Amino acid sequence: MRIGYLVPQFPGQTHIFFWREILALEAMGHDVHVLSTRKPPQGLIAHDWSNEAMARTTYLGRMNPGLALGGLARLLPRGLPLWMFKEGFSFSRDAMIATPAAEALLAHCRTHALDHIHVHSCGRAALVAALARKMGGAPYSLTLHGPLSDYGAGQAFKWRGASFATIITQKLLGEMQQALPGDLPDRLPIRPMGVDTDVLRRASKYTPPEHGRPVQLFSCARLNVVKGHQDLMSAMRQLLDQGVDVRLEIAGEDDAGGTGYRSELEAHLKKLRLQDHVKLLGAIDAGAVKQKLNDAHLFVLASWHEPLGVAYMEAMSMGVPVIGTNAGGVAELISDGHTGKLVEPKKPAELARSIRELIGDTDAMMRFSQAGRAHVEAHYRASLGAETLVQEIAIAQERVQNSETGTD
Repeated sequence: MRIGYLVPQFPGQTHIFFWREILALEAMGHDVHVLSTRKPPQGLIAHDWSNEAMARTTYLGRMNPGLALGGLARLLPRGLPLWMFKEGFSFSRDAMIATPAAEALLAHCRTHALDHIHVHSCGRAALVAALARKMGGAPYSLTLHGPLSDYGAGQAFKWRGASFATIITQKLLGEMQQALPGDLPDRLPIRPMGVDTDVLRRASKYTPPEHGRPVQLFSCARLNVVKGHQDLMSAMRQLLDQGVDVRLEIAGEDDAGGTGYRSELEAHLKKLRLQDHVKLLGAIDAGAVKQKLNDAHLFVLASWHEPLGVAYMEAMSMGVPVIGTNAGGVAELISDGHTGKLVEPKKPAELARSIRELIGDTDAMMRFSQAGRAHVEAHYRASLGAETLVQEIAIAQERVQNSETGTD
């Protein structure tokens, strides 16, 4: 199949999952056209594959008033603009912004005879695909990666036109069924993101921290208040004050490429006098993340909300024990006391206590190392996402063919 693969601001710091899935689709023999809205800020381009990815990505462009008016004129016979303005200002604004990119996507679909567009977003990129479909472009599908409230206006329009959608957790599926009961496609498989378990594999057995030596903690997530890095830093201060010798490295950058929320975290770090114990690494390549995980005794992420958490999967795939928060869909990935440990978000004292207890329990750390790896290998391999997409696209195509021949 000729598949368009649309990801906003590709390749960003958290986009290793998408790159793995693209490669998995190609390994299956499919022709993948990588598409994006625009390039990410320079400070978020961190991977050793980023230049290769950008070289093969078609960027659909930004707002162009002339193209927007032309695209709306194309939609007039289909009755969309009147309906669009009835939806309110936010959706009208988004549609005006998305229409030029939809025109570009339509041209790409026709030039390359794409069979299907898959959008790894429910934001404006989804609106681009939905508008292009209304203009006569290829069928499209969506993946929901987080709460619907994160993805802007016009959700009914985006979902109503989709052939199918994958949703990363059962929790999000339930929320969607309540929010848009009459607008969802009838096929909504649960398919979480995945990791390359062949690459993310230890060369030697995991070793718990040795008595009398510093405990190495690692965390990996973009620098945003909802990721709870500030709570993890506060827990670090408590551990040090209790005589626990810990070191923490945090990989990730803020959405502005280093000029945004990072400054608040740096101020918090200084206030807590943690300069010798906590390092902000910025956006680092996947290979560097693997090395940090290989060297870590424990992976900790203190998110206030986390739809699921690829960073947890990467740590578990590397056999690193994990502590996460019971927030969002994390409990669907980490079984408390079996594949890792869960604490409540926004509670640094509870987090500090859980870290102290776990690093003092060598048997538990070994169990989490082994059980976490086995769980991710069985249920969260990157190839599973590619297999699901291909299966669902084939089903959608068969339905269209049956409808056209009257055999549905």
